Amino acid sequence: MKIRLSDHFSYGRLLRFTLPSIVTMVIASLYSVVDGLFVSNLVGDMALSAVNIAFPIAMIIGAIGFMLGTGGSALVARTLGEGNKELADRYFSMIIYTIMIVGGLFSVITVLLVEPIMWAAGASELLIDDCISYGAVLLAGSVPFMLQTSFQNFFVVSERPMLGLVLSILSGITNMVLDYVFIAVLGLGITGAGLATVMGYVVGGILPLFFFLKKRERALHLTKTRFYPRQLLLACSNGSSELLSNISASVIGILYNIQLMRIIGESGVAAYSVMMYVDFVFVAAFLGFSAGSAPIVSYQYGAGNHQELHNIFRKSLTVIGITSVAMVAVSEGVSHPLSVAFVGYNQQLLDMTVGGFRIFALGYLFCGINIYASSFFTALCNGMVSALLSFTRSFLLRGGLVILMPLLFGLNGIWGAVVVAEGLGAVMAVAFLLKYRKRYRY
Repeated sequence: MKIRLSDHFSYGRLLRFTLPSIVTMVIASLYSVVDGLFVSNLVGDMALSAVNIAFPIAMIIGAIGFMLGTGGSALVARTLGEGNKELADRYFSMIIYTIMIVGGLFSVITVLLVEPIMWAAGASELLIDDCISYGAVLLAGSVPFMLQTSFQNFFVVSERPMLGLVLSILSGITNMVLDYVFIAVLGLGITGAGLATVMGYVVGGILPLFFFLKKRERALHLTKTRFYPRQLLLACSNGSSELLSNISASVIGILYNIQLMRIIGESGVAAYSVMMYVDFVFVAAFLGFSAGSAPIVSYQYGAGNHQELHNIFRKSLTVIGITSVAMVAVSEGVSHPLSVAFVGYNQQLLDMTVGGFRIFALGYLFCGINIYASSFFTALCNGMVSALLSFTRSFLLRGGLVILMPLLFGLNGIWGAVVVAEGLGAVMAVAFLLKYRKRYRY
């Protein structure tokens, strides 16, 4: 039986509805993981370091699509909950067209300036050529990447999360197959890894356009629209937490790379790359659940169904809590075999990676509630609180602690900074959830 946003959600129904979004996010996060595996084992650890320096820059551009997707989907879902499907389609169309225009402009500008951008991101003389080669290709593919991140949210609003999942799987397969072809067969090296990633974006970002061009009874569709400045500003404001979160994560990644280059050199960046690849996948599960459940929250909020809003909130917190504990246990157990898969050819690098990973992974105990709280307030169209939570946790706490803690604890201070930051962020998230529970009646 098809699950509707207007349904009552049990645990089973909630998990079935959000599972496609979770898997979609996890598969999307595997793009960089697959690139890292092929690059590390077929090109070398210096190339792996270059990938880790260039990738955050592309993520900053892609964050704009994620902002408009999350903020816009909350607006569209609320409009559907109010019973105005035609207006929801026009809002949706305006957002997608805006993403295409803005993404094209950013692609041109960043590709032209790719060399100074890579220097600023922490590239060294040994890494700059690879950073430029990989970064230029990724930045050129900004439009399909931004569309893919936004469509992940709109498939859920259209009650078609499984279609989003299928396209995400096809994107991942495309990336993996072409990584092998471009790197192992054609010998294109790090450039081939970038090309494979962009072709995966094309599958996940361009093909959905054909689905949304066809008018359907319940699904959103692209139509003639006009510019709605107030609604676009609302979507940007509402999704600003996701923008800040993604930009902050990328900036903090750059800061980590700079600190590691200063303390230990290129090998430290390679070790951090392995942790980031695992982090992409684990955090993607929290992001997927939050993105999958957010349209339900927006719909029930728009419909004024406070009882169901309370039901979704309570069940979501339970799921997040159990998953957080499980992730810490799993990550501690797989730290060694996963590190071997990436850098097993270098024993010194392997030992450093495993030791750092076991400290870094403790942060999963807290990051789930942080991600969910920010997404929850976005779904309630309270972008201000969402942005405050995201900015404080992702930028002020993580950024400040990665600068301060190495002064006290050296290399372990870098790995432990994220744990302390996530813990303090969780305290703040819980405080805001308690503060606003009466206003929104969840």
